[in-house]
Amino acid sequence: MEIAKTIQDIQTKIKQTYGYRRIQIELFKSYGLILNHKTVLRIMRKYNLLSVIRRKYKYKDSQISNKYENLFARDFNPSGINQKWCTDISYIITSAGRLYLSVIKDCFDSSIVAYKISTNMNMNLVTSTIKQAVKMEKVTDGTKLHSDQGFQYTSKEYLNLTKSYNITPSMSRAGTPVDNAPVESFFGTLMSECLYRQKLKTIEQAKQLIDKYIYFYNNDRIQLKTKMSPLAKRKLSLLAS
Repeated sequence: MEIAKTIQDIQTKIKQTYGYRRIQIELFKSYGLILNHKTVLRIMRKYNLLSVIRRKYKYKDSQISNKYENLFARDFNPSGINQKWCTDISYIITSAGRLYLSVIKDCFDSSIVAYKISTNMNMNLVTSTIKQAVKMEKVTDGTKLHSDQGFQYTSKEYLNLTKSYNITPSMSRAGTPVDNAPVESFFGTLMSECLYRQKLKTIEQAKQLIDKYIYFYNNDRIQLKTKMSPLAKRKLSLLAS
């Protein structure tokens, strides 16, 4: 199919990082093709052209324990620290196997307040990230933690843990990654500025690169909106409070 070949050419060019919505835009922008997003998704599934950056495990509604209201409604501009956190998991492919990276990002200053790396995508990956965040940061009754509908975030363990820390869960609508845009943006930046720039041969190499990049991202990388690094903005806020 000619359209499938065109999509394959696009994905080859950008290392198979686009989801169906970006592919739909690129088809129109570069080739003048107007296609319904459902058609694009169907073709990508049929010819195995889906993005390799992040694949979601899908579970039937009967398997989902808890869903939460979307308390953010795409408003990612809190007035202070630790009011709105976003969390998610991405995976990294190395020659030695796959790694999973769980992060929590503070929407106030874009800092990564906690992250965990594991070879297993399980509940411990998520719970340990939350525990690290609470250990590092002052959590109040007003702290909201936004996620997608991944099975870890709908689990009873997640509900009990957030409740024990007085954290209020918030959740994206199904299949709507823009509802969790801040953390999606971070993963994209990590991939393009760090991990895609070299071949990842070992798991240890990938871990070291992630550690170094997150340190750089928090401490040194200038945010265009604030003209300073995330932690520089955080320190200013703490001094003013």
